[in-house]
Amino acid sequence: MPEKSRPSRGASAARPAARTATGDTPADVAAGTPTPRRSDGPQLRPRNGLDRYFGISARRSTLGREVRGGLTTFFTMAYIVVLNPIILSGADVTGATLPFGAVAAVTALVAGALTVVMGVVGRYPFALATGLGINAIVAVFAATQLSWPEIMGLVVLEGLLITLLVLTGFRRAVFEAIPPQLKTAIAVGIGFFLTIIGLADAGVIRPGSPLISFGVGGQLAGWPLLVFVVGLLLTAVLVVRRVKGALLIGIVAATVLAIVVEAVADVGPRFAEDGTENARGWALQVPALPDDVVGAPDLSIIGQFSLFGGFERIGVVAALLIVFSIMIADFFDTVGTVTAVGAEGRLLDENRNLPGSQPVLLVDSIAAAAGGAASVSSNTTYIESASGVADGARTGLASVVTGVLFLVAMFFTPLVQVVPSEAAAPALVIVGALMISQIRTLEWDDMSLVIPAFLTIALMPFTYSITNGIGAGVISYVLLRTAVGRRREVHPLMWVIAVLFLVYFALEPLQQLF
Repeated sequence: MPEKSRPSRGASAARPAARTATGDTPADVAAGTPTPRRSDGPQLRPRNGLDRYFGISARRSTLGREVRGGLTTFFTMAYIVVLNPIILSGADVTGATLPFGAVAAVTALVAGALTVVMGVVGRYPFALATGLGINAIVAVFAATQLSWPEIMGLVVLEGLLITLLVLTGFRRAVFEAIPPQLKTAIAVGIGFFLTIIGLADAGVIRPGSPLISFGVGGQLAGWPLLVFVVGLLLTAVLVVRRVKGALLIGIVAATVLAIVVEAVADVGPRFAEDGTENARGWALQVPALPDDVVGAPDLSIIGQFSLFGGFERIGVVAALLIVFSIMIADFFDTVGTVTAVGAEGRLLDENRNLPGSQPVLLVDSIAAAAGGAASVSSNTTYIESASGVADGARTGLASVVTGVLFLVAMFFTPLVQVVPSEAAAPALVIVGALMISQIRTLEWDDMSLVIPAFLTIALMPFTYSITNGIGAGVISYVLLRTAVGRRREVHPLMWVIAVLFLVYFALEPLQQLF
C-alpha cells in the first residue's frame, strides 16, 4: 500500500552497515541476531531470557528503546485502520459492499496478530498491516470483474503461492538478486506513489483536462480542502519537531476540525444519493460524532472468501492472471520495505541484504493469505516500521508492542468512522516525503543505472501502480546493463524476473487471447 519502506527523520539509508556477514556465526544469522562489528564495542551479555531470545543487547538496544520504538511504529501506521475501509468501501460487480466498521476492526485484528507473530518468529522490528497499493488493486478488480469474496479468495491463493516460494528458498534468492540501485529506487517510487494517493484522496488533484486538474476549477476551494491543508501543515510541523506519533496526532486534529466545519457549514458529501455532485463536498466519509466510542468489534467478514469462485466467474486463465498480478505486487513490495527499514536500523550486511531473512519472508507471505481470508486484502511488511527503528527499535520485541496496540485499537473502531479522507490524506503525503529522501543514495553517473531507477520511480505514481514501476525498472536494467557490456553483472534470476514482468505487462492481450 503495501503495501509498503522509508528512512526515518534525519537518518541516512547510505550509512555503512553495522552488521557484516563475515562476523556472524551460522547460529546468529539463522536467528537474525548478527554480531556487532569490532567498531561497535564489546559484545554485551544478555541480561535475561527475554534479552537472549530477541537479541536486545546483541543489537545494542535496550528494553526501553524497544518499547518506545514499538509505540512509535504504531502511532505512525495506525492510520491504516482508517484508510483501508475507505479504500475497500466501494461496491463490487454484484453491488455488494463491505461493512465499514467490520473492515476497520478486522484490519486492526489481522495487523495486530501478524505483527506479534513477526516479532516472535522473525525477531526483527517489522510491523505488518494491509498493504497500501495492493488493496487499491484488489478494490479495482472488485469494482470491475469480481465480487468481494471472489477477489479475496484469489488473494488467499497468491499468499499461499508466495509462501510456497519462500519455503523453496526462491523468494529469498530473488530478494538478494535485485541490485541495490533498484532496491533504493523502489523505496523512493513508493514514496511518490503514496504522495499521489494522498493528494487524490484529499481532492487536491482530480481527473481533468488534459490529464488532471488542481483542486476545484484550478483552485483550492471548499472546506474539505482547507481541512487537508491545515492537517498537512500541522503534521509537517510535528514531524520536523520530531513529535512522537506526529502522523496520528495530525489525523486526529484534522478530524476534529472537520467535525466542527461540518457542524457549522453543513458541507455534505461530494456525491449525493441521487447522483448529483458537489465538488466542494467530503470525498467519502462525512465527519460526524459517533454514538459510541468503544464497541465490540464487528468480525463478521472473517472467512467470507471464495477460493475458486473467481475461476467460475471469469475463467481459469483470467483468474490466474489476476493471481499473478497481485503476487508480483505483493512479492516485490516487501523487497523495498525490508531493505530500507533494515538500512535505517543498520541491520543489513555489506550487500544490503538482511541476515536471517527467511523467517521474516515466511511471516510476510503467510500474512498475504491471512489478509485475504479475513476479507481485508493482503497484509505485508510496513514502511512505517522505519519510524520505530529510528526511535531505537532493533528487535522483534518492538513488533510485539506494536501488535498488542493494534489488538487494543480493534475495540475503538467506532471512532474511525468519523475520519474523512481529507483528514487522513496528509499522513500519506508526509510518509511519501520521508521515503523519497533515499534518492540521495542512488548512483547518478551511469545512465544504464539512472534510467532503470528513473523508470521505477516515475511509473509508480504516474501509472498508480507499484508493480508497474518495479517491472519497468527490472526490464530496463537487464536490457541496458547488457547493452553496455555489463551482462555478467546481471544476476541470472534478474532475467527470470524480467521475463515474468514481460508476461505481466502482456496480461491484457493474454486475457483476450484466452
